[in-house]
Amino acid sequence: MAIFLDSAMADDVKRARALGFVAGITTNPEIMARTGRPGLDVLADLLQMFPAGPVCYQVTAPTTAERITEAKRAHELDPDRVVIKIPAIPENLDMLPALDGIVFLITSVFTPTQAYIAAQAGARYVAPYLHQITTDIGDGIGALKKMVAYVEGTGTEILAANMTSVDEIAEVLYAGAHHVTLPINMIEAMFTHEYSYRAISRFEAAVEAHLKQRA
Repeated sequence: MAIFLDSAMADDVKRARALGFVAGITTNPEIMARTGRPGLDVLADLLQMFPAGPVCYQVTAPTTAERITEAKRAHELDPDRVVIKIPAIPENLDMLPALDGIVFLITSVFTPTQAYIAAQAGARYVAPYLHQITTDIGDGIGALKKMVAYVEGTGTEILAANMTSVDEIAEVLYAGAHHVTLPINMIEAMFTHEYSYRAISRFEAAVEAHLKQRA
């Protein structure tokens, strides 16, 4: 079970690297667009800034042939670490046989059957959009549990995305997701609770009171 950073911003990547436990990076076209730079250039920089673990890059070229070329160009930047993200639409099934030896992730997954097909096609990861599933379809956690069951024993792992609260992340982990990808603020929010600060304040007050008694 691992945590991935969902960002392409340099400050976020540096913070994730400093934490020491973030296993990899995911990106998407919207995240890449925020940098204002070509996606492959950003990918090359991410591989340098985050020198260990997978870095996921989504192909966006308009035709199947162009997407295959784009995937291979991205793969060549670091064959051991680049993971190609491919949206879960039927048109993209045709490109998968051409990705022999390239690790890929099926993204924008909304149904258990999409996850099943992705696993049969050899995907290393499947990325369901959990909050969006719940909002648009209903019972994202129920769908996730089916996905986990469908990919068991295939070598495909669920990399859950699109969670909007710590409680939702907790439900996703409990439901069996193998990994989660999150923005840096959500990663830090997972380790934050007001009662922890209250406990520290009580300890500090107790120590101060004890010192006053000894004075």
